[in-house]
Amino acid sequence: MDTSTTPPAPPAPLPGIEIETGPSPERAVIWLHGLGADGNDFVPVVQALDMDRLPPTRFILPHAPSRPVTVNGGYVMPAWFDIYSLEFGNRREDAEGIAASAAQVEAFIARENARGIEDRHIVLAGFSQGGAIVLHAGLRHPRRLAGVLALSTFVPLAATLAAEANAANRDLPVFMAHGEEDPVIPHDFGRISGDILQAMGYPLRWRSYPMEHAVCMEEIRDLEDWLAEVLGDAGP
Repeated sequence: MDTSTTPPAPPAPLPGIEIETGPSPERAVIWLHGLGADGNDFVPVVQALDMDRLPPTRFILPHAPSRPVTVNGGYVMPAWFDIYSLEFGNRREDAEGIAASAAQVEAFIARENARGIEDRHIVLAGFSQGGAIVLHAGLRHPRRLAGVLALSTFVPLAATLAAEANAANRDLPVFMAHGEEDPVIPHDFGRISGDILQAMGYPLRWRSYPMEHAVCMEEIRDLEDWLAEVLGDAGP
């Protein structure tokens, strides 16, 4: 008797916004917003990038599903996972919610594959909560990606990363940036996450800026340079 089980089908990709910089895109950036926002939040950032430095690229900006968020009194808002506490370090994390949102990222990758874009030409990007999800998903993804771009964020479920990281992405380029005056996710906590990645051998590019929980123009120019490196014709 065959007792094997079929893996669950990936979820349907969430609704969102797509911006194509040219016909027949050859690259893709899947960009997740932060808590309480939606895909529109990073449209101005995408529009501020110098697209002449990239091959035709499809930017996918999904809308997170709405769910109750514990630290906000259970108020229902767009969120990639629940937040039980604002105390960083030893706080309890929503492993189930993180895994569900990582599965959504996998669904977007699969859709780009079906549209002709290989994993090695896909960047996972995110801000705050979205950045945590793309770090979680990207470092565990079973096929080589182009890179992970994580802004004003941290490595979630860091204690399990060493055991769960996939060898296909153990040399994955990672760009992390953080505001030095961030009152939401402390700069030092983000820096600790960067140190964890560097200790594990990931080629991390870290940048700090004199700002709060936000994105600044200097940061956009720096991530633009990095995107040109990992998605350009000479990229991975």
